[in-house]
Amino acid sequence: FDVGADFSMDIEIGGETFHKEPNLLEQIAYRDTWGRGADSFISMIYERLILMRDLLAEDGSIFMHMGPKLAPHTRVICDELFGANRLLGEIVWQRTDPHNDAVKKLGVITDRILWFGKGDRYYYDVNVERTNLSDSAESEYSLLELDGGQIVNFRGNEAKSGRRFKLENATWKGSRNRFIWRGATPSSKREWMYDFAGMEAALARGELFLRDPNVGSSRCVKRYLEDVKGIPLQDIWDEVGRMKGGSAYPTQKPDRLLERIVNIGSKEGDLVADFFCGSGTTAAVAEKLGRKWIASDLGKFGIHTTRKRLIGVQRELKAAEKNFRAFEVLNLGRYERQAYLSVSPRLSDAQREAALTQKERDYRELILRAYQAESLAGDAFFHGKRGARLVVVGPINLPVGRLFVEEVITECRKRGATRADILAFEFEMGLFPAVLDEAKGKGIDLAPKTIPPEVFDKRAVDKGQVQFYDISFIAAAARYDAKDKLKLSIELTDFSVYYTQGAADAAAAALKESKSAVVCERGQLLKLSKDRNGVIERTVLTRHWTDWVDYWAVDFDYEQRKEIIKVALDGSGQDGEPVKFEERWTGGYIFENEWQSFRTRRNRELELRTAEHRYERPGRYTVAVKVIDIFGNDTMTLLPVSIG
Repeated sequence: FDVGADFSMDIEIGGETFHKEPNLLEQIAYRDTWGRGADSFISMIYERLILMRDLLAEDGSIFMHMGPKLAPHTRVICDELFGANRLLGEIVWQRTDPHNDAVKKLGVITDRILWFGKGDRYYYDVNVERTNLSDSAESEYSLLELDGGQIVNFRGNEAKSGRRFKLENATWKGSRNRFIWRGATPSSKREWMYDFAGMEAALARGELFLRDPNVGSSRCVKRYLEDVKGIPLQDIWDEVGRMKGGSAYPTQKPDRLLERIVNIGSKEGDLVADFFCGSGTTAAVAEKLGRKWIASDLGKFGIHTTRKRLIGVQRELKAAEKNFRAFEVLNLGRYERQAYLSVSPRLSDAQREAALTQKERDYRELILRAYQAESLAGDAFFHGKRGARLVVVGPINLPVGRLFVEEVITECRKRGATRADILAFEFEMGLFPAVLDEAKGKGIDLAPKTIPPEVFDKRAVDKGQVQFYDISFIAAAARYDAKDKLKLSIELTDFSVYYTQGAADAAAAALKESKSAVVCERGQLLKLSKDRNGVIERTVLTRHWTDWVDYWAVDFDYEQRKEIIKVALDGSGQDGEPVKFEERWTGGYIFENEWQSFRTRRNRELELRTAEHRYERPGRYTVAVKVIDIFGNDTMTLLPVSIG
């Protein structure tokens, strides 16, 4: 947090770069200029740290990466929530190399990583990560014990085989074993580590060494260089890599930094969580180190970047003939919708119906307020109005289908309306763009909009910061094998988007002479250029539908695995009793990436046809095709196939 990145992103397309600003929720979550400055940040992080503390295992700990300005504020919060005595380290990490612009003040090249334990039994592996000895520290090992037992100076005998060592103190604080040993006496308030006989025995077995056997010395304990594991970690880290700004994700941290954090704070098989995962470095490193992991983020682009990165990790592990695990990408909006409609099972049928009716009414009001539309209380069909456009909200727990859209068209014609917006969480496959053309033929401009999960964020709704997305369209076809009736492949044949980010005309007017800009307008990326005479030239960069596709994947048997969640039973967990759960089907299915193709920074090519998939038996199956566009937004369509 507070590390100088605004989480916008540059998208390369058609040889040009389109700069996409972050959505407002990403700005709220990550930027440190939220209107009330640090106050907003402190409020946000305080609430989330309480949740993270409660989720921690009793021997768990938490690491927080902060910019130097907000680190003191966060330290105070953590002192309160965890206890000041639970601070395990305030690490100074050098995140960038020195730069030449520090002419009026010192250059800021470090960030802070606060490390707090949940309790006194926190896990810390002091040996797994140690730093190498400095040259001066290593030079102290000045003696060499040759293979034959003879001891010589290391300098001048570097090529000889033996064990290098240095001499350490044979005394410690105490007064019991104070005596003269071979002419030597411990200093004031110190004693020998053994009694007289013990010192003689230690010398005889080679634990101690005297340069002159007749002259004792307090520094005579042999410490071999090979037994030194290195220096235990200190709180300045300048050798674990730099922030990878300018890479696929602007605040991507080096793997080496996360390797150290995961290594010292967990053991193999432990569960590691990163609730602000960004580019997925924590999850990728945890997978490589044999940890279980959970990664979450508000930004769609961050989740998409993490998905591609983890697939890359799987491929690396497979190539090295190592085990790797599957992972799931879940959209929490679906669970929030289900929770929004839940009512107590103890209600009577009449009470339950009334409660659900009120919930649905509140739901529509919430959506309208997020869409900044005016409610139409007296209309029997349309729920609101935004400017000159009527607004209808689709059902909360069902996808909008053709019958619903046709009803919208009919109701528009009854009222003489020519423009309407349809807001829904999901739309049935195959609706677009045919149904839009049908409405256009009847003189009606329909605009289907996808309701984002952020509508359940009260703060974003109150501030008018929820962005509704235009729908996307996927076309895919099954290609059957002529010889084997159990085989098929899937070909991606079309993909359409209808994004608009800012007005192209306004962007053109603001252009200076001989300058250019890239804007998104009505489903196309346009390059606007202004010559010296003020003439604007528009060049379409997305010349082919594949230009919009960054990733696509196929699940050849989508409905084989239901999405099951555990829900706490009402009334359980009271009076000290354990909470009881029951399993419930969400109504959805878990998408499994059985095949995928995606672009990387090095390889921009995209396969448009899957490898052949062979089913075990004949029958009807549902194939799910998921496409993620260059902005990180995902769209899925279902394709029924008949095998055999």
